[in-house]
Amino acid sequence: MSILVVFWNRMKKNCTSASSAGLSRIAFLIQNSILDTLLPLVEALELTNFKLKISNAQRGYNKITNHINPMQNIVVLTGAGISAESGINTFRDANGLWEGHDVMEVASPQGWRNNPELVLDFYNKRRSQLHTVTPNKAHLDLVALEDKFNVSIITQNVDDLHERAGSNNVIHLHGELLKVRSQFDEQLVLDWKHDLILGDHCEHNSQLRPHIVWFGEAVPMMDLAIEITEQADILMIIGTSMQVYPAAGLLQYARHQTPVYFIDPNPAISPTEHLSILSEKATTGVAKVVEELLG
Repeated sequence: MSILVVFWNRMKKNCTSASSAGLSRIAFLIQNSILDTLLPLVEALELTNFKLKISNAQRGYNKITNHINPMQNIVVLTGAGISAESGINTFRDANGLWEGHDVMEVASPQGWRNNPELVLDFYNKRRSQLHTVTPNKAHLDLVALEDKFNVSIITQNVDDLHERAGSNNVIHLHGELLKVRSQFDEQLVLDWKHDLILGDHCEHNSQLRPHIVWFGEAVPMMDLAIEITEQADILMIIGTSMQVYPAAGLLQYARHQTPVYFIDPNPAISPTEHLSILSEKATTGVAKVVEELLG
């Protein structure tokens, strides 16, 4: 419309200076003819120009967003060390016994068949103790990472301290103390916060057992844990010796140049170009790494 305004102003100026009324009439007719002819063309031209500006702006926006990295994936492998600082017993003592029991008596299918009452009593005590403890600073610091990263926690621990701290994506490799499952259907898993005794049956009238992966049993969540580890941009290992398989094998699934932070008072591995070792407990070591990552 700006082109027509300029044209009309010029026409009015010319017509004002002319002495003939006929000339003004002719100018008026010319004006209307030009308006009828050019108006659609000008409107189309200005619409095209507007669309072009929008298109250019969109291309500029795309260039900017293409340079913004998506949230990186942090994968955290945790073991007994992080829970020990909350007061959770690590089970195994210097003699290789679990609370005075041979591990195969309380954490194997054979032990369950031989003495189910002993096995149930062992896990009932662990479950009762779990109700008396709370997440520690290391658990809470890991939650803070979720503000800037996609965080997946793969834990060997059977407690729920990561969940209570607020972590949103936790995978339990070895099962969960606060769940039980049917012997008839292992996919039938129930929440369970109190003691489990003989005679507690599922809907199929089958005895319920602790939802724990015992020695000699398959690790159902292992394939998912491998898949997640393969996608790690940063890997943290906390409070575990990485000596118990198959969990210990997860490190080999991380991409070759993935930065790894290993936090444990007694690390069983040596530092490399991409492996940083913090020889300290979880509550202090995790805080240092989180501070570094969050900047």
